[in-house]
Parts: sequence; C-alpha cells; structure tokens
Amino acid sequence: MQIKIINNSSHELPSYSTELSAGMDLRAMLPDNPIVLLPGEFQLVPTGIQIALPVGFEAQVRPRSGLAFKKGVTVLNSPGTIDADYRGDIGVILINHGHEPFEVSDGERIAQLVIARYERVDWCPSKSLDNTDRGTGGFGSTGTK
Repeated sequence: MQIKIINNSSHELPSYSTELSAGMDLRAMLPDNPIVLLPGEFQLVPTGIQIALPVGFEAQVRPRSGLAFKKGVTVLNSPGTIDADYRGDIGVILINHGHEPFEVSDGERIAQLVIARYERVDWCPSKSLDNTDRGTGGFGSTGTK
C-alpha cells in the first residue's frame, strides 16, 4: 500500500527497523531546542510528518518499548489514533513516568506508527444479548492463571 506523506522535518521518513516490524519509528522534530520532561511531566512533541490515509485505515501512535523500559517514558494516550481525514502534523504526547529528567532531542526516535485497517459499524438496538460463559464478569473475572 502506498500512502501520501509530507515530511516537514530534516529527518528520514518513518521506517521499519526490521523486515518483520509492525511499527515504523517516528522521530522528534525539535530543530531549535530539545525538550526536557521532568518526572511526571508530559508534552506534545512534533514530528513534522503529515499523512493522507485511505478510507478504512487508521494510524496508531504507540510507545517504544525501549524508552518505556529503560527510561519510564511512554505515549500518554496510547495508542493515539490518527484518523483517515486528519491532515495535520502527527504529534506524540510523551510522558515521563521515570525518576530522572528525560531530554528529547531533535531526530530522536520517540514512538512507533502502526497502520491498521478498521471496520465501521451500524448499531442494532436490542433488549437482550446472547449468553456466554463469561456473562457480565468484568475486570479480573477470568482470573490470572
């Protein structure tokens, strides 16, 4: 599939790190000054990337596992959804859950972008639903082992 993209940054286009990667790396576009996230702080980080997705697709902005594990830095609204009709800059809301300040530099890989197909639905109002073994059991009702 080919997707139109505008790259307003000086960095390479989002790309897959390996042949079987599901997500493409997104890079921070901070040409003037890095951003320092103190513990507990969050901020919108621009990427300089704009895309035009086909109907029936979304782009999901997801955390990078290495940043989360090593630094406690993740994507706040994970996954963030980019709709097919959005044409603005892809921004990444990063939050620092770590114990040390974290500096985001220009060109740093800050998130992953996954392109996914989705289905739209039409609701069918009803007075009842079919029975299942789980029924109305919610959070933790299926156990942990």
